[in-house]
Amino acid sequence: MSPSTPDDATKHLVQADARLKAVTKRFGPPPARTVLAPKLRYDRLATSILHQQLAGAAAQAICRRVGELAGGPLTAEFVLDCDPEAIRSCGVSASKLVALTDLAAHVADGRLQLAKLARLDDEVVIGQLVAVRGIGRWTAQMFLMSALARPDVWPVDDFGVRAGWTVLTGAPEHPKPKALDALAEPYRPHRSALAWYCWQLADEAKEQRR
Repeated sequence: MSPSTPDDATKHLVQADARLKAVTKRFGPPPARTVLAPKLRYDRLATSILHQQLAGAAAQAICRRVGELAGGPLTAEFVLDCDPEAIRSCGVSASKLVALTDLAAHVADGRLQLAKLARLDDEVVIGQLVAVRGIGRWTAQMFLMSALARPDVWPVDDFGVRAGWTVLTGAPEHPKPKALDALAEPYRPHRSALAWYCWQLADEAKEQRR
């Protein structure tokens, strides 16, 4: 069986919920995603860690400086071999350096085999990732969606997803994560696309309020 396409996802979502017909026409199909090469997966996770609790511009500046120090995408080997103070001088906080080092250690000793993640079920990948300091379930889910191109990830703790769902359904308030998880059952196996549409709706509503 060939992999599903963004158009397949859109068709399924509209069949599951007629309210999405106008939404999918307005925003078009969700972006097509491809599986990230294993050699770039450490860098993707490290970038996620570096972006946590920072404004976009500040995080991007730090990532750029760290990338310049590494001479390219970050790797576990670089982080373990580099002088910690050199990484700190790029603006990396002490706690994030600990997280980057813990991620590198998990890769180096085989607890986290980045090249094999694409073969594992979603929850197994999440379980391995959240064992790393600084990586929570939301970060793991974003990695599944972006780096592993998984089609059925539903990040119920994401504020944008909850806000977009409220716009879509006209609910009086954002649903609790557990309730939202159950509400999205009819949209399987394309909940990653549903999350993308929720983000578009949330962003659109935010712009309209300005």
